[in-house]
Amino acid sequence: FIEGAGHYDSDAFQVKLDDAGAEMSLDAQSDDIYGSVCMLSKKQDAAFGLLRLALNAPRFDQGPIDRVRAEIVSGIVGSERDPGAIAQRKWLRAIYGAHPCSRPGEGTKESLAGITPSDLLAFHQAIFARDGLHIAVVGDIDANTLRERLDQLFGDLPEQQTLVPVYDVAPKLGQLVEENYDLPQTSLTLAWPGVKRSAPNFYAAVLMNDILGGSYLTSRLYEEVRQKRGLAYHVSSELTLDKLLVTTETRSDCAAQTLSIVRDVVKQMAQQGPTGAELKAAKKHLIGTYAIDRLGSTSSIADRLLDLQIQNADVDYNQRRARSIGRVTLKQVKAAAKKLLSAEPAILVVGRRWAARMSKETHLAFLLPWGFSWEERIWRPVGQADHADPRSRFAGLARHWRSRGLSPKRRSSACMPPFAEYTRTPPAGSGWMKQTSGCSIHQLMNRGHSN
Repeated sequence: FIEGAGHYDSDAFQVKLDDAGAEMSLDAQSDDIYGSVCMLSKKQDAAFGLLRLALNAPRFDQGPIDRVRAEIVSGIVGSERDPGAIAQRKWLRAIYGAHPCSRPGEGTKESLAGITPSDLLAFHQAIFARDGLHIAVVGDIDANTLRERLDQLFGDLPEQQTLVPVYDVAPKLGQLVEENYDLPQTSLTLAWPGVKRSAPNFYAAVLMNDILGGSYLTSRLYEEVRQKRGLAYHVSSELTLDKLLVTTETRSDCAAQTLSIVRDVVKQMAQQGPTGAELKAAKKHLIGTYAIDRLGSTSSIADRLLDLQIQNADVDYNQRRARSIGRVTLKQVKAAAKKLLSAEPAILVVGRRWAARMSKETHLAFLLPWGFSWEERIWRPVGQADHADPRSRFAGLARHWRSRGLSPKRRSSACMPPFAEYTRTPPAGSGWMKQTSGCSIHQLMNRGHSN
């Protein structure tokens, strides 16, 4: 886009941009091509002139094409050894299948090798047209001047685009995608269904996501994963048009525990929804931070206005947004949580071999009937003899529970006896398991420890 236009080759065009004090860029994404220009008011004539050349008369000379192609191929070759990039490609293929959404945005070495200047010219003629154009302008320019400038910039473009039809696709959930790699940290990505902006429950879903993991320091995921257990530095959720994503990274030996906690938090949100206090705080957060997050500079305002056009939002959206959020009820948020989070998620795991790590863990639940004398059993790994530890009695177990903030009290229901849960990879050379927590039988079964 900025590698030469009109009678300026690549170097000359860059020099002219510097002289005009302008910044110009173009970004090709899966659904759209985004362009942006930032210019000085006193040098508008020069900046608009260069933009008009780039839009209407790009050169696509062979030299710059070869150089840019080499840069992209170099990145692709480097990503072939990057476990995160490898996993992302595998993830997209798994959830989107043969749909174009599964293709890598940077292309492949093979597809890039065959692109010629004539291919780029044909693509430019097919895509750069007025009917698919959205424009947002913010800054020191009046409406009449802008009207003339826009006619000069875009008036000579074709009226209609020539697009290849692409069918809608829903991500395939309910699957585990693994990229086994010897890393000190394991990254986890979980995907549930998303919601379109035009959906009636859009704002309810946005509020639910803010409570779940969208509000970084106050969300449920942050509280359970980082604050209480210190398992990860960052954990968050993001709501998109086709999926709700939860992402985090943790130490490899804590990955199974972290995944279990994330799923428990999401399950609780799906079953019970948020509290009234959480909803009130989420509304205050989303309304109060909107101007800071989305309207903090001329470029961010322009980006926001452009996004609202693409989403077919009304012109008074920024004025109505706070009222729309304020009208959402707790019942609506609970319904959105149940609808979106009850599905089985797609899970991406990038790190050390998941199955091998899981096979080294042993989960033992001791059910302790009332009225019997007993002693805690400390077990060796499967296949080795067990041994009783005579020093380990109920008093010691109770002290251990209390040291972790738990209270081993007698329960009123006979179907819920107390028990101790053991789970840890045995330390090298010792063979002993370590008691880590105590909880109710219902909590144990909900975690899926069925053995």
